[in-house]
Amino acid sequence: TRIRWAREVAAVIDIPLLVGGGIATLADMGALFEVGVSAVSVNSAAVARPGLIKEAAEHYGSHRVVIAIDGRRNDTLPSGYEVVVNGGRVPTGLDLGTWAREVERRGAGEILLTSMDADGTQAGFDLRMLQAVTATVSIPVIASGGAGSLAHFYDALTVGGAEAALAASLFHYNTLTIGQVKAYLRQRGVAVR
Repeated sequence: TRIRWAREVAAVIDIPLLVGGGIATLADMGALFEVGVSAVSVNSAAVARPGLIKEAAEHYGSHRVVIAIDGRRNDTLPSGYEVVVNGGRVPTGLDLGTWAREVERRGAGEILLTSMDADGTQAGFDLRMLQAVTATVSIPVIASGGAGSLAHFYDALTVGGAEAALAASLFHYNTLTIGQVKAYLRQRGVAVR
């Protein structure tokens, strides 16, 4: 189960652990926090019931509430992007920029922003999408979807305005190491932990 997995991971790492996927209630969050999870990421449940964001922030603290926002290009909306849920399969009609401002207003501590158009392509983060959010909120934004090279991380953190950048396949398949990314960013003048 997710709780057992989270407990086992939290026990062997000494970095913050963010868990997302299928979290829909304060009880779901509390169970994860009890086993050592640092923060939770909520997407579909927050879109379905935005009041959950405020409840979670008030109960557990904004710093533990990350709202995942998945977006797809939709030029009919003001930001040019539409919020999608259920793994990017279901369009919501919500404008990405409007939703980002709303989750911040409701108390989210961070936004995990995934471009469903760029995800898995390794062609680079969607900088236009990142800018549509980072220019309108003051909370940290984590870029996700599209990392394929060292330069892509730099672009997301500078041009895109993200506070952090997420990648999966590059690290899973040893295309790059976290150490290589950190060294590259330091060389380019980006502060990293």
